[in-house]
Amino acid sequence: MQYRRIKTAGGTYFFTVNLADRSSALLVEHVAELRQAVRTVKQGHSFDILAWVVLPEHMHAVWTLPSDDDDFSIRWMLIKTGFSRSIQRGESITASRLRKGERGIWQRRFWEHQIRDKNDLARHIDYVHINPVKHGHAVKASDWPYSSIHRYIRSGVLAADWAADVDSPNATGERGE
Repeated sequence: MQYRRIKTAGGTYFFTVNLADRSSALLVEHVAELRQAVRTVKQGHSFDILAWVVLPEHMHAVWTLPSDDDDFSIRWMLIKTGFSRSIQRGESITASRLRKGERGIWQRRFWEHQIRDKNDLARHIDYVHINPVKHGHAVKASDWPYSSIHRYIRSGVLAADWAADVDSPNATGERGE
């Protein structure tokens, strides 16, 4: 089956990529291997990472491709493959995947959205950064270690307490002021 995807050379895209087992924590348990897979792919197929968050069983990213390239699919295939090869076998594999020689780590597809304008970009970057809070992994976005929010904080674009609810309990149970 051929999927229709909108592709624009030099385009900026938001992605959601999921593990097949949505109860797994494989991505954070093996975040070093994921980072290495991304570095390796970037060497042969460059792209700019505008935002990225890795959660236990899924991740979101915002990328800009080179001006002469529209192939984000090859990049995701190579990242998934590189990560999968670095992980010891042991996952559950369906008969369909077994017949095709596939591992059972990733959902086969990913979701993408082409960014339309600066407002759309800002909303998607914010979505990436708030996602650990949305899923209950952190009280504030800067508490989650596997997020590009830390780059935004270091550069002064965002404050460390960005999107923090000052009336909710922090990690120690105290209320903010």
